[in-house]
Amino acid sequence: FFSTVLLCLPGFGMTTPATVGGKIFLIFYGLIGCAGTILFFNLFLERLITVIAYVMKSCHERQLRRKGVLPHNGRRGSGTSEVDSLAGWKPSVYYVMLILCVASLIISCCASAMYTPIEGWSYFDSLYFCFVAFSTIGFGDLVSSQNIKYESQGLYRFGNFVFILMGVCCIYSLFNVISIVIKQSINWILKKLSCKCCHRCQRRLFRSRRNVVMPGNVRSQRNISIETDVVNESDTDGRRLSGEMISMKDFLASNKVSLAIMQKQLSETANGYPRQMSCNSKQNGFSGGVGALAIMNNRLAETSVDR
Repeated sequence: FFSTVLLCLPGFGMTTPATVGGKIFLIFYGLIGCAGTILFFNLFLERLITVIAYVMKSCHERQLRRKGVLPHNGRRGSGTSEVDSLAGWKPSVYYVMLILCVASLIISCCASAMYTPIEGWSYFDSLYFCFVAFSTIGFGDLVSSQNIKYESQGLYRFGNFVFILMGVCCIYSLFNVISIVIKQSINWILKKLSCKCCHRCQRRLFRSRRNVVMPGNVRSQRNISIETDVVNESDTDGRRLSGEMISMKDFLASNKVSLAIMQKQLSETANGYPRQMSCNSKQNGFSGGVGALAIMNNRLAETSVDR
């Protein structure tokens, strides 16, 4: 029980080393053991996401076959593009979060059903203990396996070990998925705020800029032709007056911001908007992540809000 509480990171504090030798041993044992446990959690998360992705992909293929998009014999026919797109298909973060929530609830309910009669707690207190223990909070107000003797003590200790291990694994995976959902929500809010700020700044800049060539009252009727790199009047008048001719140097000096914006837009158009090349890389802020975040980024599709 001490090793389970120590390595799974709840840290109730009910069983602690008392001697100097025990404390020194705990430092080295916890250093290696906790690192190995975190590695086990990451591997468990990867395998769990792989199984969920495989099951959801199989269900997605069945739905496509029922709709007639994919052939029933498995050969590539008219649905070649759908099969190719299905090769890189990934499950949605929200579906995985729902599945992990259900799995965590099932494990917590089963563990509470074991703790309630054996420990003498109420069912709600057992659920509270499961959340505190599985989420590695470890307050220590309720601790299992603290009585001197239990009925079927060996079986109860084994069940306690299994429930704590599986519960911590599921809650750990669930926390990582929820962190991605929170990150997407924050990015969506920041994107909306930045879009509004950018529009306001551009309007203020457009209104405050004075044109060197023409006065402000005629400025609103002109537009810049990207193809010809000259300033034209409105569509009804395509010629410039002789008194309004300026040199290219003066034109570039007075329109640096507009030319920079046009150059950026042309570059993105020529490159095909690389930031929106695929749905899998959309809002991908965890690229190059470490540990569980890298695993979630590789295994899941960070679903956008409009999907």
